[in-house]
Parts: sequence; structure tokens; C-alpha cells
Amino acid sequence: MIVVFGSINIDLVVPVERLPRPGETVLGPHYTLVPGGKGANQALAAARAGGQVRMIGRVGRDGFADLALAELKAAGVDLSAVERDTLPTGCALIPVDRAGGNLIIVASGANRAAVERQVADALLGPETLVMLQMEVPLAENWRLVERAKRRGARVVLNCAPAAEVPRATFAALDWLVVNESEAELLARSLSLTAADARSAGRAIAEAVGTTVIVTLGGEGVIAFSGVDVWTVGTLPITPIDTTAAGDAFVGAFAAAMAAAADLPTALHRASTAGGLACTIAGAQPSLPTKTAIEGRLRDLAPARRA
Repeated sequence: MIVVFGSINIDLVVPVERLPRPGETVLGPHYTLVPGGKGANQALAAARAGGQVRMIGRVGRDGFADLALAELKAAGVDLSAVERDTLPTGCALIPVDRAGGNLIIVASGANRAAVERQVADALLGPETLVMLQMEVPLAENWRLVERAKRRGARVVLNCAPAAEVPRATFAALDWLVVNESEAELLARSLSLTAADARSAGRAIAEAVGTTVIVTLGGEGVIAFSGVDVWTVGTLPITPIDTTAAGDAFVGAFAAAMAAAADLPTALHRASTAGGLACTIAGAQPSLPTKTAIEGRLRDLAPARRA
């Protein structure tokens, strides 16, 4: 079982010729409302990748709420612990340029009211993998990590969007997933010296004793796990929209680990999923199925020791 405690949003996606500079207005021809939120995206990615998933979070009592939950419901994600709040459903504003690049502004809304008590003790145990991000109140995350570890659950944290993590929390994580800027921020927060994202990931792993996975965009992924260092490249694709690539990676990684895969196998599957997510516009519409992932595994070399 994968338990996701995190954000649930509606994404308002606008195609543009190029992303605006500060103070500049850029026109787009239309917009699309798409379910999103890092928590919901990763829950859906894990479910489509073959995982049994329960989503836990908050939405509003507004017209966006049912739309925000629609894809999760269709994928068979358990939504029984999603609560309604007087705050509006979270919303992300996302311009996407012709090359697939984007900017993201998130209005948190009901996500600010998510609390770790929504996760029942009965859901936490050795058979559970808890998946967290950084779009709900962080103190609630840290309390859930502590409780999950006491009860024997495994925990993966995607430190996105970037923010500091208590040192004691790091030690309770089984896997930490970060991109380049997040790796460098976390290294600085721990007073670690690092010249780049790779050295930051290594330094964090050595300092806190957890497996650190650094996504490197077009350069692939590197993972530091004890004395082992694993790398995997990127799927050969023409990107259309990179919005949910990271969420596809984390969700597919969690699904693989929940199914007892080893680390290099999970990294290979996750990187394939992340690449596939870049080939379709929008967040949740782009998240690949297990069949799609397995159909492209041969197009990406397996993870190898660095």
C-alpha cells in the first residue's frame, strides 16, 4: 500500500510562445483546467504505474473539488480520507512555452488545512510506503514522518518545492528525491560544502544516512545509497510539456519500491516514466500507465553503478 499525504490542486495551464520576464505580460490563446497538485499527481502516477494507493489531503467545497479528484477516482485511488474544507481547492497557474518549459505559481487554498491526523495509525505499518511532498504544512509532514517510522512504515520525501528539512527528519527517511536546485539548497541548510547538485546529493547522503536521489533534467538521475552510486540516463523523446515529469518519476519509483523492486530497477522505471510524462501536455493527463512504462523500458539503458 502507498499512502500519499499531500496537495490536491486544479492546474490552470496556458500555452505561450515564451515565458514572461518580470513585469511582462505574455498572451496565450486559451487555457485548460487540469487536475494537479504534487500530492495528487504522485498518487495518480503511482496508481497508473501499478501501485495500490490511498490519497490523503484536503479540497474545498467549490466547483473545482470534484474535478481535482476525478482522475484519482478513475484510477482507483482510495479517496476516503480526503476531507472538504471552507478554504478553496488549491490552484496552480502554469504558463507552458513552445519548448515545454514552464513557470508554476501555486495558490495553496485547502492544502494549508491538511493535517497528519487524517492518516490513521492503521494505515501505517511495515507493509506501507508513505509518500510526501512540500505543498502542505511542513510541520504536519514532519509529524507524520516520525509517526510512520515508529510504526515501521517506509517513507519517501520529494523535497519540492524546495524548503529546509529538520535534520532529525532526514534520518527517518528511506529515500529523499530532489532536483538540482533542491539538492543544493538542502546541502546549504545542513552547512555542507558542495560544488554542484551531484556533490550536494552525495554530501547529504553521507551526512544523514538516507538514500538521496537527484534528478538532473536532461542529464538523467544519480542516486547515492550507502557506498553505492547509481546513474540512469533519460528516455529519448521530444518534450512537449515538462510540468509533471518529476511527479511521474516519484510516483513510478514508489510503485516499484512498493512492489519490492531493487533500487536500480526502480530508478530505471521511474526515469522512463518521467520521460514519457514530457510527451503529453498537462500534469495528470501526461502520467503514464504501467503498460506504457514497460513498453519503453528497452529504449533506456538500465541503471548502472557510477
